[in-house]
Amino acid sequence: MPDMNALLVVSALLSLLAAGMLIGCVRQTRRGRLLKASGRFAGGISFAALGGFGLLLGVSYLGYERLTNETVIGQVEFVATGSGRYSARLMRTEQTDRLFELDGDEWQIDARVISWSAPATILGLEPVYELERISGRYSDIDRERNEKRTVYSLVDKGVVDLWALAREYPALMPGVDAYYGTATYVPMADGARYEVSLSRDALIARPVNEQAERAVGAWRAD
Repeated sequence: MPDMNALLVVSALLSLLAAGMLIGCVRQTRRGRLLKASGRFAGGISFAALGGFGLLLGVSYLGYERLTNETVIGQVEFVATGSGRYSARLMRTEQTDRLFELDGDEWQIDARVISWSAPATILGLEPVYELERISGRYSDIDRERNEKRTVYSLVDKGVVDLWALAREYPALMPGVDAYYGTATYVPMADGARYEVSLSRDALIARPVNEQAERAVGAWRAD
């Protein structure tokens, strides 16, 4: 992963600079040059902080998946379990299937997307994404306001949440642009299966079997 290697290389160089500065601080202190020692100490601490921060960002970056053009995220299949209630199975490659009980007549999925601008672009980083939540919803606004809502987080909690940091402290993370990918919602139906894709600016859910096609056709006709 070239972009990951770039982050690690930069972090390693900053750490080496920090070590050099701190060694210089010790030497200057032994020679009684306290002013120079304090300058080396301040520089060492600064480089160490930057190196450590870069390493934490790299670890957080690994929790996201790279986004190149339109990327297929997975599929979602529904089984009716009651009136207005469905069991949703989220299926993703190389991941364990996840089951959710959703209330309503439609379902929605949201994603977090991170892109890069200068100065981060010099690292050659590609946009990355992470699914954020899946939820049931109602086509009728009054039902949406008053009836039971079911919402589940899809975020895997890591040591450092790159997306949350970029949203909360943008001044501290120049070059990191965090935003929500456009959420998508379509109807639920017994036996319906959808393929979910994410482009650089939109989530897309497409029917992949007859039950889903019928549900979408009837939904669009309303």
